[in-house]
Amino acid sequence: MAGEHFLHTIFKPENFRQEELALISDQFKEVSFKKNDFLIEIGKTSAFYYFLEEGFLRSYTIDLDGNDITSKFFVSGDIVIDWHSYFLKKPSREPVQALTHGKCWKIRFSDFMKLFHIEAFREVGRTRLVQNYFELKNHSISVIADHAKDRYLNLLREKPQLVQNVPLKHLATYLGITDTSLSRIRNEVARA
Repeated sequence: MAGEHFLHTIFKPENFRQEELALISDQFKEVSFKKNDFLIEIGKTSAFYYFLEEGFLRSYTIDLDGNDITSKFFVSGDIVIDWHSYFLKKPSREPVQALTHGKCWKIRFSDFMKLFHIEAFREVGRTRLVQNYFELKNHSISVIADHAKDRYLNLLREKPQLVQNVPLKHLATYLGITDTSLSRIRNEVARA
């Protein structure tokens, strides 16, 4: 199956029996997307979660003043999910939109549940959930407690590919600053 190699970067063959890997691979479907496509739409219940193979995505929300605020970026290898919507069957409040063209692997909730008896599959899911939680928590604390320049430098360290591939306005809202402030910080960092 094309793409098995990518899924094996998530579900490492040394942690699974061959028949478990085959069952897992059979449940995931390859999906291509174009720039501006939505993988998760606001107000709709998320039927799938995805592993992003290539491309860049973002989740966002609209604040009380009508501003579009980026809440998370997704890069290759990330799980793309609205946990609340997917597991609790609630309408999504954060759409996920493609910033570039790309490819991912999706799984329906019912197919996900078929795999839950596989201990190593559950462990991958638990690990991803914990990582996702800590990333979200660290970001929300950083927006409150860190200087804007430090937030930018952390983003450069953790996900440098975003800076070259994501529009400045989305980076700025994610960092909790204006486009102008971000431009100034980038110039300072480039001169240092």
